[in-house]
Amino acid sequence: MTIAVYAGSFDPITDGHFDIIERASNVFDTLVIGVGVNPKKQGFFTPEERVGLIKEVCEPLQNIQVLDFPGLLVEFCLKVGAKVIVRGLRAVSDFESEMGVAHTNAQLSPGIDTFFYMVVVVLLEARSIIEREEAETAKTRAEAEAARVAKKATKKNRAKPSV
Repeated sequence: MTIAVYAGSFDPITDGHFDIIERASNVFDTLVIGVGVNPKKQGFFTPEERVGLIKEVCEPLQNIQVLDFPGLLVEFCLKVGAKVIVRGLRAVSDFESEMGVAHTNAQLSPGIDTFFYMVVVVLLEARSIIEREEAETAKTRAEAEAARVAKKATKKNRAKPSV
């Protein structure tokens, strides 16, 4: 049984993220979505909210687990028994930086490999900030997922006290 980890901040999850999750879930027996928690960074959504959003979006997929984690990705992989790290690439520049990270991870934990997915061309613009701004006009299934995220973002923004 092959367990893979796809990790990121997912603040919020985008169509591009979901595309990689869906494709990786067809390759690996179990895909653990790791929501990174960095106490030095203030995210738009809390880690718990991000986990909840990912669970909602990925509900149709049967072999997915969603967990948050602090610390190093390779330590998280060892904790959940993963032998593979899944990463998405949008451009050549992503490959250059991701290759360095993959080499570092391989040095830290030689038994864990990195598996790269090229993002589908139509999803290249699916970045978190764009999702937040445009999701309210959703029409397709993928856009409907983004609209759900945008609705929670709008609600969260309204709840924040103005400065």
